[in-house]
Amino acid sequence: MSRHVDAALAYARAVVCGEIPACKYTRQACERQLSDLERPISESWPWIFDEDRADRPCAFVELLPHIKGKWAREGRLIELEPWQCFVITTVFGWVHHRTGLRRFREGYVEVPRKNAKSTLSSGLALYMLAADGEHGAEVYSAATTRDQARIVFDDARSMAERTPELRTYLGVAIMQHSLTVAHMASKFTPLAAEGSTLDGLNVHFAVIDELHAHKTRAVYDVIDTARGAREQSLLWNITTAGTDRSGICYERRTHVVKVLDGVIDDPSLFGVIYTVDEADDPHAETSWAKANPNWGKSVLREDMEAASRKAESMPSALNNFLTKRLNVWVNGDSAWMDMRAWDRCADNTLQLSDFEGERCWIGLDLAQKRDFAAACLVFERDNRWHVFTRLYLNELAVQESGNAHLSGWARQGYVQVTDGDITDFDVVADDLRSACARFDVQEIDFDPALSMYFAGKLIEEGLPLVEITQRALFFTPPLIQVENLVHEGKLRHEGNPVMTWMVSNLVVKVSKFNELRAPTKERPENKIDGPIAMLMALGRALALTEQPEEPGILLL
Repeated sequence: MSRHVDAALAYARAVVCGEIPACKYTRQACERQLSDLERPISESWPWIFDEDRADRPCAFVELLPHIKGKWAREGRLIELEPWQCFVITTVFGWVHHRTGLRRFREGYVEVPRKNAKSTLSSGLALYMLAADGEHGAEVYSAATTRDQARIVFDDARSMAERTPELRTYLGVAIMQHSLTVAHMASKFTPLAAEGSTLDGLNVHFAVIDELHAHKTRAVYDVIDTARGAREQSLLWNITTAGTDRSGICYERRTHVVKVLDGVIDDPSLFGVIYTVDEADDPHAETSWAKANPNWGKSVLREDMEAASRKAESMPSALNNFLTKRLNVWVNGDSAWMDMRAWDRCADNTLQLSDFEGERCWIGLDLAQKRDFAAACLVFERDNRWHVFTRLYLNELAVQESGNAHLSGWARQGYVQVTDGDITDFDVVADDLRSACARFDVQEIDFDPALSMYFAGKLIEEGLPLVEITQRALFFTPPLIQVENLVHEGKLRHEGNPVMTWMVSNLVVKVSKFNELRAPTKERPENKIDGPIAMLMALGRALALTEQPEEPGILLL
C-alpha cells in the first residue's frame, strides 16, 4: 500500500473511531469511503479502488513548493496532511473496473480559512493540466471576479516557476495569463464571471474557488454543462461557509449532506464538510480542532484565541468568526430532523392493510401544479405511531422537475402520477373515500387555502374533514413532538424515499419574538408536502389523544 493511501485510510479510521475530533459530516465522509472499500463489484457497483491512481496526484503535489509564508522562505516542498491525502486519494482512486475512468465527477470540499485550500487546489490544477494524461485538457480556476479567479492560478504559476526541472520535464510553458503544455495542446487559465464570455468551454478540470461568494449560478452551470465531451472531467468546488442559503453553494452543500446522510445515492459526487456540530461551544478549543483539519499546522491556537476573543467582545465580528473560522452557515433556519434517527424508524414490512378497522387520522396537503399533493395516514398501536404517506404529482411536473431521482421514484410507485399538467384531485378523493371505508377515520385535516371546493364536496358525502390553518401556532407542538417521537423510536414509517427526501428538506423557522416554530424550505425545489401532511395528522392526533377536547371545540 502506498504511503498516501495508507495515511488516508488511517485518517478515516481515526475519525470514525473518535481518535481525531470531527463533526458528523466529516465522520460520514470517512464512513462512506470505508464502507465503499468493502463493497464487492456488481452490476450496480462497477467501481474499484486503484491505489496507483490514488497515489499519483498526491506524489505529484508533494513535488511542488510552498509559495507563501515561512515554509516558502525555507524552500520547503508541500507535505500533504492526512486529511488532504484522504480527500485526494478518495477522489482520484475510484475507477470503473472495465473502462478505468474515474468515478467522481464532482468534488465539494468545505473547510475554514487557513487550511491550505488554495494550495491544494493549485497543485491539483497543475496535475490535471500536465500529468493526468488528458490530451487537449482545459483547466480553469473560476470565481466571481478575475482577482479571485487568479488566486489559485497565480499560486499554480508560482509553483511552476519555482520548479524549473519539473516544468521542463512536463513541458509547461508560463505566460502572463495562462499555463500551457504544447505537446498535449493543454492550457490552464483563470475564468471570471465578469469576463466577456463563458461560452465555448470544454472543461477537463475546473476549480470554483469560494463558491459561497457566487451570487448567481451562472459560472457553476456553464462549467457543469461544458464537461459533456470529457470522459472523466472533474468539477472541484472549494469554499468556506457563507450566509446566502438561496445560492448555488448552499444548494450543492445540501446535496452533499443528503448524500452523506444516505437520503440520495450519488456515486459521482465526493463531499466533505469540516465544521462543528450543533451543540458545540464555538469558543472551545475542541471545537476549533474539529472544524480545522490543519489544526496545529497552518491553523494556530494563538490566532484562533485572538479571533475568538474578538468575536466575544464584538457582536459584529461573531458571524465572520463562525463562517470563516468554524465553517458555520449563519442567518438561516435550522434543519428539523436528524436523518439517521429518521432512517432508524423505517420499517419496510409495514403494510397499510394490517391496520384495517383501526383509528386513523389523515393529514391532507393539496397542490395542483409544481408541488405534490400529499395524504398522510397515522395510526397509534402499542404506544407507537405508524405513518403511511401517499404522494401525488402530475406528469408534466415530473417531466420538468430538476430532481433526477423523481422519475425513478414514480416508476417504483412511490409517487402516483396523474395525467396532464394539473394533479387530478379526483384520484386523491377516491383514496380518501377508500380510507374512510377501511379505517376508523377520526379526522381528515386540511388547509382551506387551496381546497375549499374539494373539501366541500367530500363533507357533503359525510367524510370527517376538519379545517386546519397552516400557521406557526398550530405547527409548533407537532414539530417538537414528532422530532421527539423519532428520537425515542416511537414512530414507524414505510421507508418511502420520497418522504425521506422531503423530511430532509424541511427546516424550522423560529420566531425571535415568541419562539413559535414554522416549517419551511430553503429553496422552491426542496419539496416538503409529505411532512406537512404528517405534521397536520400527528399534530391533531397527539392533541386529541393526550387531551380529549370538549364537544364543539376545535384545537388549532
